Amino acid sequence: MKLKIYKADTTSDLTIPLVSNNIRAGFPSPAEDYMEGIIDLNRELIQNPATTFLARVTGSSMREESIDEGDILIVDKSLAFMNHDLAVCYLNGEFTLKRVRQETDAFYLVPANPEYKEIKVTEGNDFIIWGIVTYVIKATRRPRVF
Repeated sequence: MKLKIYKADTTSDLTIPLVSNNIRAGFPSPAEDYMEGIIDLNRELIQNPATTFLARVTGSSMREESIDEGDILIVDKSLAFMNHDLAVCYLNGEFTLKRVRQETDAFYLVPANPEYKEIKVTEGNDFIIWGIVTYVIKATRRPRVF
């Protein structure tokens, strides 16, 4: 799984109308009658603007965690790693997305797809935990090409 990484632009408000009632996945209702106000996605999703980046997912190694090609990750580089975090890692010159398990002898990068093998990271590897994934924004249609 490779990632394209982008700097998060938090210089402006990213406000979207907020519906006050729950949205049902059944019979539609006129949502405009229930508008409560606005929600700022930058404020809701990004706690540390200076250290937050966006990454677009390519590949299928995390599909059993419902992370699919085209999804957008919000990644915070300032968060301390905790065992089993979902993290963007830099390994031998490439970025990858995996669950990270720390054991006494090594780190293990754990995919969520049985078609991929777990990666054991040892002292001989060029490795850093680059950032921790805080949110996944699902792509529900074909992603735009930038």
